[in-house]
This record gives sequence, structure tokens and C-alpha cells, in this order.
Amino acid sequence: MSETKKTEFGRWRSFFWPVHNFELKKLLPMFFLFFFINFNYTILRDTKDALIVTAPGSGAEAIPFLKVWGVLPIAVIFMVVYSKLSNVFSKQKLFYSTIGFFIAYFAIFTLLMYPNRDVLHPTGAADSLQAFLPDGFRGLVALFRNWTYALFYVMSELWGSVAISLLFWGFANDTTKVSESKRFYALFGLGANIAMLFSGQAIIYFSDIRSKLPTGVDAWGITLNWMVAMVCASGFIIMGIYWWINRNVLTDARFYNPDEIKRAKKEKPKMSLKESFVYLAKSKYILCLAILVIAYGVAINLVEVTWKGQLKLQYPNANEYQTFMGRFSQITGLVTILMMLFVGSNVIRRFGWRTGALITPVVLLITGVGFFAFVIFRDSLTALVAMMGATPLMIAVVFGTAQNVMSKSAKYSLFDPTKEMAYIPLDQESKVKGKAAIDVVGARLGKSGGSLVQQGLIIACGSLGAITPYVACILFFIIFAWIYAANSLSKRFLDLSAEKEEQAKAAEAEVAAKGAVEQGATS
Repeated sequence: MSETKKTEFGRWRSFFWPVHNFELKKLLPMFFLFFFINFNYTILRDTKDALIVTAPGSGAEAIPFLKVWGVLPIAVIFMVVYSKLSNVFSKQKLFYSTIGFFIAYFAIFTLLMYPNRDVLHPTGAADSLQAFLPDGFRGLVALFRNWTYALFYVMSELWGSVAISLLFWGFANDTTKVSESKRFYALFGLGANIAMLFSGQAIIYFSDIRSKLPTGVDAWGITLNWMVAMVCASGFIIMGIYWWINRNVLTDARFYNPDEIKRAKKEKPKMSLKESFVYLAKSKYILCLAILVIAYGVAINLVEVTWKGQLKLQYPNANEYQTFMGRFSQITGLVTILMMLFVGSNVIRRFGWRTGALITPVVLLITGVGFFAFVIFRDSLTALVAMMGATPLMIAVVFGTAQNVMSKSAKYSLFDPTKEMAYIPLDQESKVKGKAAIDVVGARLGKSGGSLVQQGLIIACGSLGAITPYVACILFFIIFAWIYAANSLSKRFLDLSAEKEEQAKAAEAEVAAKGAVEQGATS
């Protein structure tokens, strides 16, 4: 091979695989650590939805109540306890204790709670409470009626927040050099999405077990046993990989130097909710960026609950519901991988920041119109849809699925990159404080805003079906605000980028002029 061809090959290799051979010792275990954490996350996410949505006396309307009155307070309590333990335990002991706690809980749920659910669930008291309260509180009563399922939902949600955000990314940020993070982190993301392909297939396989069992056997219970068994086995693998990294990778000076990493990374300022709002109000640029983050969180939350309500109507059996969710996870993982590899960077490079930033809300808008049209005008569209050999409910499920798949894949391939690019033209103070403010406000309003809106509407209107037209109007308002903010931010982004380029050119010209003067003086 000629030198030119070798150089060209090396250039293409570094583009698609920017990792040196000796770095595989660190990359592969971190890759598989994230793989198995996300493998569990996908199984738990799909299982918790099937468990609570198809539970007796429950439905998708329970989810907004569960997120506000279950997930949020228990997450706060967990974080307080975790912070206290972090002052007592070493990082390794804290990691093992946290993963072990989750494994123990899910094992107890499967072996003790689920088999004794009829004894543990206060069905009679829940019936009396439902008879006393208005229909709008049906979702809240469902949490009381099926409290063990609700606790499983909360613990599954906590796994996503704790295992992914706190344990994995906290560990990665503490042990990865800045030069490595630029090349490794994208590969970690691919590993997480590849995990969805495997976990989705596992969900489908063990959910379809229902067709192979005799009548009268609790098929969902057997499926649940297999799901939790995989989660526990994966948990032990996670602890094993973490132990191996600490023993063999972090003891290698090529990969880990605590002093070097501490010098390279600056601590992000912590801001209260009030301080974050004050800072956002001072900068229209940061405010527009915050609107993008909040709008995405609220929009996804609004759509998901309505979509899951339609899923229960189409798949009332827990095993059928779970099978569908497994296929959904597989499709989401595959589309996200393709979007990350072939679409994201190409769209931004060829068509610019504005186009890349607008694709996610436009996709949500188009699929949202189709989804809510088939949900709201179902009765009027029966004859038309029958000519297509389908039902309005199935078409609504398909549109909702497309919306969720495309929105998640667009988030990772376009929304997140354009969001991070928007910080580049800012000065260092605005960049650091802006990210801190958006993390606080965006995380809280994005996740809780949609649930609070739906909870209030359900209490006022009585059911999930009754609030659908209002949810659609709120969703479209959110998306149009998102599009407006993206357009406004695009103009500011281009102006700031041009200004920064001019400053860079002026600085280069000044340096060149000084060099010419010095050279002339020397001669």
C-alpha cells in the first residue's frame, strides 16, 4: 500500500473509529458497562409501563399522578440519602451498595410482592375511595389500589436517573480525560442504543411465552420473573465490570491520573431554582435555549401518556402490551443508531444550525397532528380507515409510535448536538452559568410540567379520553413556541458566531502584524 493510500485509510479510520488499539483496554469495559446499564433501563422502562397501565382499575391516566406524587418525592429522598452516604462510603462501596440495593428490591418484588399482590393490594378500600371521590381522581386511586406496582414503577424510573446519570456518567466524568471524552462519549451513546436492540428482542421473546403456556397459568407472572431475572443478572455483570475497571484500568497510568483529570475539569457552579430563573431572564439567548429544552420535555410527556392510553385499548393484555413495547424499543434503538451515524452531522453541516434545530419540533408537529386527529375524530374516520384494512385505534397507535420513535432519535442525533453547539459562541461565564441554569430549570419543568398539566386536566375533566383535545391544543402551542424560540436563537447564534469569527480574524491579523514589525526591526 502506497504512503498516500495509507494516509487516506488512516484518515477514514480515525473518522469512523477514533480509538487507538491500546485504548480498547479502557473503552470496551466502559462501553459494556453502559450497555448493560441501558439494557436494564429498557427492560425496566417497558415493564413498568405494562405493569401500571394494564393493572386492575388502572390505566395511562395514573402516570401523571405517579410522576408527581411518587417519582418526584422518592427521587428527592433517594438523592438526600445518597448524598449522606457519599460522605461515609468510598465511591466504590457506594456504587456496589446502590446497584445491590436495586437488585435486592427487584428480587423481593418478584419473589414476594407480586405473588402476594392480592393480599397486599387494598382493593376493597380503593373501591370505597373511588366511590367517594370524583372520576378525575381515578388515576390517584389506582396508585393506592396497586401500590406495589406503583413502587416498581418508581424504582424503575430511579434506575434511569441513578444508574445512568449519577453512577455511569459520574464515574465516566471522574475517570475520563478531556481528550478521551471527545472520542469515547459518542461511542458510549452507540453502545446504549445497541443495548436497546438486544433488550427489545429479549422482551419480545419472553412476552410471547404466553402462547406456549396452558390455560390458567399466570403468563404475565412468568414473563415478569424472566424480566427481573435478566435485570438482576445484568446488575451483577455491571458490578463485575466496574470492579475490573477499578482493578485493571484505573491502576494504569496511561488511562488514569487523578491530578491531571482534576486540573483539566472545572467544577460547574451550582444554582438554585430562583437563581436560575433570574439568570435566564437576563439573557434572551439563554432563555431561548431554555425554552427549547423545556418544550422538548413537556411535549414528550404530553404525547407519551395519551399514546400509552391508546396502547392499552389496543393491547389490554399485559403480555401483548409488553411485546409491543419490546418492538418499540428495538425500532427506537435502530433508528437512533442510523440517525446518529448518517443524518445528524450531515444535516447540520449541509443545511446549517437552524434546519438541524427545527427538525425535531417539526417532526413532533406533523406526527402529532396525525396522532391526535385519529384519536379525537376516531368515530368520523371509521369508514375511511376501514378501506385501508385497519382501525382508527391502530392508526392512532402507529402515529403515536412514529412520533415517539422519531422524537427520541431526533433528540440524540439533532436536538442534543444543536443545543450544545449553541453554547459555543458564548463567553466562558455565560457558557458555564447558562448550562447550570438550563440544567436546573429544564430538568424540573421539562419532566414535571407535562405531568402537572395532565394531572390538573384529568381532575377537571374526569378521564384521559376527555382531556385529549385540550392536550392536543397545549402540545401544539408548546411546539409553536419551540419553533419560534429556535428561529430566534438561530439569528442570535449566527450573529454571535460571525462576531466571534471576526474577533478571531482580527486577533490573527494583529499577531501577524506584530510578527512582521518584529521581523522588520530585526532585519
